[in-house]
Amino acid sequence: MKVMGFVFSSDAGLGDLTDKRTMASIPFGGRYRLVDFALSNLSCAGVRHVGIVARHNFQSLMNHIGDGEEWGLELGEGGMEFLTPYATSNVHSYRGKLESLYSAMDFLEFGGQEYVIMTDANILCNIDLNKVLASHIASGKDVTVVTKDGVADGKRLLDLAIKLDDKGEVEDMVVDYAAPAGYLASMDIFVTSKLWLMDRVKELIAHNRYHMDRDLVLGGWQRGRVNLNVYPFDGVVMFNDTTEEYFANSLALIDKDVRHDLFGRNHPIYTKVRDRVPTYYGENCQIDGCIVADGCMLGGSARSSVLFRQVEIAPGAQVEDCVIMNDSVVGKGAQLKNVILDKEVTVTPGAKLFGTAKNPIIVKRGETV
Repeated sequence: MKVMGFVFSSDAGLGDLTDKRTMASIPFGGRYRLVDFALSNLSCAGVRHVGIVARHNFQSLMNHIGDGEEWGLELGEGGMEFLTPYATSNVHSYRGKLESLYSAMDFLEFGGQEYVIMTDANILCNIDLNKVLASHIASGKDVTVVTKDGVADGKRLLDLAIKLDDKGEVEDMVVDYAAPAGYLASMDIFVTSKLWLMDRVKELIAHNRYHMDRDLVLGGWQRGRVNLNVYPFDGVVMFNDTTEEYFANSLALIDKDVRHDLFGRNHPIYTKVRDRVPTYYGENCQIDGCIVADGCMLGGSARSSVLFRQVEIAPGAQVEDCVIMNDSVVGKGAQLKNVILDKEVTVTPGAKLFGTAKNPIIVKRGETV
């Protein structure tokens, strides 16, 4: 079965972490980027024609993905392509995913693929997309949306939430709403036939409608023009819509059950290979419950933290509940708790930084504090 894929970089912003990079290229888990999960899910399902949609600050994303070799993808026509809608669009403000698809219509039309899988980069999971595709085909419906139970709680704002009746059919649907418990949260993974999607995109754009969730899915269902199939996913799902969520999800990886589900449930998660020397553990260092990448120099103490490649923690420094990205240095006697250090940050000796789990301190890339 011929299938093509779209990966949307996501419109969510994580403050200083997305100041100079798009959401999809945010580092995660010691050696990965958020986009690695979407690309790995598609690649392991045999999808080779993949468009990556990013609208701004995408240089870091392009540098990370390169020619796509690590994911078994090939950069170029018929393979993987970077799609930047505003390089060809005649509008100046972003209005929704449908506009991005319309601007990338040449890519969508290329090749003989029968189905399209669309996914966001900021929602992490390890999912067998072949099973999702099989469910879509068996249902005979227009759109399949992957959902997660237990997320809706009446407080969290959801892009799309769906309530099913006793027969498993859609009873209600809401967009951009804090749906109560009992609703299923969309994971922003959609499957459609390519011809159907092309027709709907052209029609909706002609009627000044640009949003995937509100106009294509909800609007189409309300007008009786879209039949929806719901695919429930029972594995670990990590939504990264806020800095608080990203921070909590990063530290959740310390739990081996979460880590195993996210990285080994159905297939490996691939990323750009960067070989480094093994991490050095000093004679007096104390490392407890941490994820530690290669190339680190650890002389102080770290607890319940994620340490990326080539992080240095000097003797006497104390790090707890922190995310420390590549090439950052924590000086002698410094104390950090609930802190996110972006790449190449230097924490001077004796400095003290204390955030909270809900409001972690973020230090921008390359800064000295």
